[in-house]
Amino acid sequence: MERTAVNPWPWSLNLGYNQGEIVSGETRTLYCSGQTAMDADGKPQHADDMDAQLALSLDNLEAVLAEAGMSLADVVRLNVYTTDVDRLFEHYGVLAGRLGAAGVAPATTMLGVTRLALPGLLVELEATAVS
Repeated sequence: MERTAVNPWPWSLNLGYNQGEIVSGETRTLYCSGQTAMDADGKPQHADDMDAQLALSLDNLEAVLAEAGMSLADVVRLNVYTTDVDRLFEHYGVLAGRLGAAGVAPATTMLGVTRLALPGLLVELEATAVS
């Protein structure tokens, strides 16, 4: 698989994402359901702790990717849903750091929503990965 970043403006690189990505020669595509701060029994964790919820959401996303034989390095698209955009930006380094460590800057959209599936959830990550 070959990835080519599409960035008509460089400012998004400072935030850890590309405006677009061309993927060619793909062999497999994984569309991940939204991942939140849930434990293995499906119970929400870390009430009112954006940092911890973001980290656990990433852990859960990585678990789905690993089950498919992939990693964060294969993520080409990431949608971030949050009930508090300003608060998420305060903790955005958690997300940007993990993506940076994986060597990727996927096309990303962040959306503020009224609520997520279960009360107490603050952030949800939805990804598309290609390998």
